[in-house]
Amino acid sequence: MSIILHCFGESGNSYKAALTLELSGLEWIPEKVDFFNGAARTPEFKSLNILGEAPVMVDGAITLSQSGAIQQYVSDKSGKLGGSPKEKYEILRWILFDNHKLSSQAGNTRFMMNFLPEKHRNEQVIQFMQGRLKAAYHSLDTALHDKDWLVGEHMTIADIANCGYLFYSEPFGFNRKQWINIDRWLSNIEETPGWKHPYDLMPGNPSDRL
Repeated sequence: MSIILHCFGESGNSYKAALTLELSGLEWIPEKVDFFNGAARTPEFKSLNILGEAPVMVDGAITLSQSGAIQQYVSDKSGKLGGSPKEKYEILRWILFDNHKLSSQAGNTRFMMNFLPEKHRNEQVIQFMQGRLKAAYHSLDTALHDKDWLVGEHMTIADIANCGYLFYSEPFGFNRKQWINIDRWLSNIEETPGWKHPYDLMPGNPSDRL
């Protein structure tokens, strides 16, 4: 039985789970969450995730939300992308860094700048968030200055977590060419066999609503 991932293409958090599944070799199926038409707020969806958020993974009797938890589950089940036992907590540290310092800021900023009606956009809030993001980019770029991957010698779920929003083309204040080490690292990820852009990996694209 294939793993089902409730997700949508515009969601960087969904992308972390989807790319982990894709590169793990496990069989999985993306199930579109029609987020922009309110699907995540329905009672049916909230029975899967009371928070009304994507992604949600269903693997038989196991239902998980939160991208980091899904990534760890997939890594444990597949035996891939988890690094060595001694790297476990360093990988966790970078996943928590992403969730708190990077994706949380990037996701909100990108949403406000691209998907929120213009009349509701607060430029001061956007500028504040972009300032926090710049600090996160600096930390990530510095960490990558002398290595190809965040932890160890191979890609892990730490890399997939931190790249979650950085492949999207919608403007939110990130230009990969301004960060030489991040740019090189993103190229490493793109060159990994099986890598796909979020809009190629999951259903849902801004062009669907034009």
